[in-house]
Amino acid sequence: MSAAATRRLTTAQALVRFLAAQYTERDGVRRRLITGTWGIFGHGNVAGLGQALVEYREAMPYHQGRNEQAMVHAAVGHARQTNRLSAQAVTTSIGPGATNLVTGAALATINRLPALLLPGDYFASHAADPLLQQLEHPVEADASVNDALRPVSRYFDRITRPEALLASALKAVRVLADPAETGAVTLALPQDVQAEAYDWPEEFFADRVWRVRRPAPDPAELADAVRAVRAAARPLVVAGGGVHHSEAEDALRALVDATGIPVASTQAGKGALRHDHPADLGGIGHTGTAVSDELARTADLVIGVGTRYTDFTTASGTLFQHPGVRFLNLNITAFDAHKLAAGTLVCDARAGLTALAEALSGHRVDAAYESEYRAGRVRWEESVEAAFRADDDGAVPTQTQVLGALDAVVGDEDVVINAAGSLPGDLHKLWRARSPRQYHLEYGYSCMGYEIPAALGVQQAAPGVPVWALVGDGTYLMNPTEIVTAVQENLPVKLVLVQNHGYASIGGLSESVGAERFGTDYRHRVADGSFTGAPLPVDLAANAASLGMDVLRAKTVRELREALATARAATRPTCVYVETAPPSAALPAEAWWDVPVAEVSAREAATDARKAYERALADRRHHL
Repeated sequence: MSAAATRRLTTAQALVRFLAAQYTERDGVRRRLITGTWGIFGHGNVAGLGQALVEYREAMPYHQGRNEQAMVHAAVGHARQTNRLSAQAVTTSIGPGATNLVTGAALATINRLPALLLPGDYFASHAADPLLQQLEHPVEADASVNDALRPVSRYFDRITRPEALLASALKAVRVLADPAETGAVTLALPQDVQAEAYDWPEEFFADRVWRVRRPAPDPAELADAVRAVRAAARPLVVAGGGVHHSEAEDALRALVDATGIPVASTQAGKGALRHDHPADLGGIGHTGTAVSDELARTADLVIGVGTRYTDFTTASGTLFQHPGVRFLNLNITAFDAHKLAAGTLVCDARAGLTALAEALSGHRVDAAYESEYRAGRVRWEESVEAAFRADDDGAVPTQTQVLGALDAVVGDEDVVINAAGSLPGDLHKLWRARSPRQYHLEYGYSCMGYEIPAALGVQQAAPGVPVWALVGDGTYLMNPTEIVTAVQENLPVKLVLVQNHGYASIGGLSESVGAERFGTDYRHRVADGSFTGAPLPVDLAANAASLGMDVLRAKTVRELREALATARAATRPTCVYVETAPPSAALPAEAWWDVPVAEVSAREAATDARKAYERALADRRHHL
């Protein structure tokens, strides 16, 4: 090949230039695929990717993180906000920096969201062996701690020669841009190879467009689906995250408006219909609404759209109880479409919903069925109002009243982010989603520590939009460090920090399974070894302030409303700190969740919990 057709760069420089030239395109709209790179530098990436990022800083924006796991969370938040059409890269040193990526990678892959991971690795040449932080294996000389990323990555490669990047980079980007295969993608980069020069073909750096397809349903599958819907007396749509990723909300609403079929939503699918649509029933499953779960128990056809049917959605196999219930699953992956022995429509959600609506022209559910679920909606809305209402503005708010105060402040464009603790249950039941992107719950992995870094990624994807991270004290203590990054990057995220002195959701679960809330409070240890003393003298608000946030303390409902309004208008990272009154979760679960209970025990709490467990287990069905 002639010299004019090549460019001599290091492997790291070539990778950065390549990534800066990758684009996605869907429906004629082109976006940059890798919009920036998060990084924490150490040995293993500082001399390779670190040097490349400073050399090409105009082509590839760089964001400095404080925790490697958090950087992946930020990238995932960004990807979800952009409906998987854009992603971010994350680079780390070798050793602990690299292994800190594992939790974030699992979260990305479980949630079907793209993130590109670029951890440093050992010397491919073994010239320095063993080097600092290298794992030595007695019979596998090529083993590395980065191999821990293999099971949680949708694509993995270790680039042991510069020219190996030519093929692997294209494969990696294909997976990132493919909605049926996406997740975490890992290119492990030995530090000597990162710095090694190679004559790269110029074509490698040309702009490349990855078209995100909208596969249409198979005609035979569509015909079967139409027959199933027409034959059903009590159909129910379960909307999952795939509705949002496909931007299929308008298509879903058109189908529902034409047919009258009601819609219940998973955590990832909430907001697929606006909360005040007459067919929107709210959340479904263990954290679902009463009206959703009541209809789910009597539905004769469940139409899953873009959902993977986790145990929370199915109430661990106990929710769908109609004797003849069947399933119809519309999903871009055959793996998810075939769950629950369903009839399948393997296609893009928007394409499939549009085709289904056209084929069902003139079909509508019985008027009595519509009246039934609309009446159920009214009853549930009364429950929401009661949970949000505060009769005494001078009182300490409950957690649901915190949500009610936030509900009164946000606009249609705001984004509310949460992932773990007792908040997801209350949010799924109570939150009134006003737009498709407002409700951002990471509940595939339900990872404590996700909310604050994810808010950074969302804010980067949606500048000017108010972004709220809702965090309990337990989650905050897991991972508050990206507050510093928000301050450094001037990202005006809003943090609602709820102090209830412990792991509230697990405390409730512990009590229900006979574990007596052991180890779930943040309190002083007393003589018998339990944690039932006074709350710890920990000031989380002061901690947030020390990391650079503006902090507003709210002691009453009135002060909370004022603080939230001030935070929404703020142009700096701002925290609203509030200590809540019990109960932490006001509304009971409407459906079961399988957490096995000790079969034998000398403690009464456990034996009583086992009896209740066995009664619930009797309702489990295997849908075949």
